[in-house]
Amino acid sequence: MLLIFFIACPLKAEFNWPKNAKAAVSLAYDDALDSQLDNALPALNRYGFNATFYLTLSSPTLSSRLHEWRLAARQGHELGNHSINHPCRASLPGRDWVEPHNNLDNWSVAAIIQEINNANGFLLALDGETERTFTPPCGDSHAKDGNYLARVTSLFVAIRRPGDPVAQIQQLELHKTPTWFPVNPSLKELTNYVEQAGKNGTLASINFHGVGGDYLSVSAEVHEQFLAWLDANRDQYWLDSFINLSRYIRQQRNKT
Repeated sequence: MLLIFFIACPLKAEFNWPKNAKAAVSLAYDDALDSQLDNALPALNRYGFNATFYLTLSSPTLSSRLHEWRLAARQGHELGNHSINHPCRASLPGRDWVEPHNNLDNWSVAAIIQEINNANGFLLALDGETERTFTPPCGDSHAKDGNYLARVTSLFVAIRRPGDPVAQIQQLELHKTPTWFPVNPSLKELTNYVEQAGKNGTLASINFHGVGGDYLSVSAEVHEQFLAWLDANRDQYWLDSFINLSRYIRQQRNKT
């Protein structure tokens, strides 16, 4: 009877973060915004934290400040794929801002896959990296003729999606990494989110947009305070770019 129990309920493989950290933290920044280069990047560098910047390649900063994005990559930050034109489904609530030519409801799966592939090619020319991660614009997964995300998983080590954190690290699917997209969060909300990941031994995945400017913003003050808190708790939380965290998780799972 005991043997049957163990066969039916195998023990979960042990998983440990580096340096016995309680949890991992991934900070990311969407859309290649000026405020990220002006405020987020210098703050991250002051603390020696590596983050991920999901570049929308049609952003004006890719022409006006290209050298700064190249420098960010050399400094250890990941330049992630966030498409070229940021197509989103205009049919969903609150999407009045989506321009007709970027309405994903009118795009075929083949068209969005081509765009994402082309974005990977541009990013390769930008930083020389052959592996990276992806955050779908607006978190959307469907074009007019079906789910495109399922068709691009092979292009990326991991993909971030809006969603609640997993309760155990063994439940984490790298190509469906649940992520919080906070707007005007307080310091307490941010630290609570990380502390909950610490209780569960999981990953706190956070995507910002504007930092002290632009849109969907976190204030520069709260962002700075959050980094200072993470710096003071380095012994508890491992913060790195999403590509590095994902590679570590993949490596640990390949050992079992």
